[in-house]
Amino acid sequence: MKSLIPFCCLLFMCISCVQNTPEKEEVIIEKEMVEKKVSVASQIAKLKADGFQIFDYVDDATGDTVIMQQYYMAFLKKGPNRDQSEEEAAKLQEAHQAHLGRMYELGYADISGPFGDDGDLRGMTVYNVPTLKMADSLANLDPMMKAGRLMVEIKPWWAGKGYPLR
Repeated sequence: MKSLIPFCCLLFMCISCVQNTPEKEEVIIEKEMVEKKVSVASQIAKLKADGFQIFDYVDDATGDTVIMQQYYMAFLKKGPNRDQSEEEAAKLQEAHQAHLGRMYELGYADISGPFGDDGDLRGMTVYNVPTLKMADSLANLDPMMKAGRLMVEIKPWWAGKGYPLR
């Protein structure tokens, strides 16, 4: 009997430590998504209350309501003042990346990145804010803009709300 107790404890520990199978994880994830799901009507109401420009339509293929939201795409271009020393340029680049990281963390920017060539168009940021004025203000807070190393051109851009990149 004494040897049966440690064996049972060991067996219980092994069973309780079994990791979820992919099927179990899928069920857990789906359950969490259903619990967190917000109605389309409440999403639309919140976006409108927050001042966002939106419209919606029903996707014929899925029957789902798609919310289209206006974002602001900021194109970062070479600025007129690019004569900084290598050290100054490196510090500006670090401050620029910190600024973009902060915009992302605060929910103002959804994606940012440089272009892969060495042209005049250096990169872009998609701002998730209700107005062009706000996107322009946030973009111009960037230390690269303040130093004149970059300048920005912002265009309104429509995309499906919540759609991921593929």
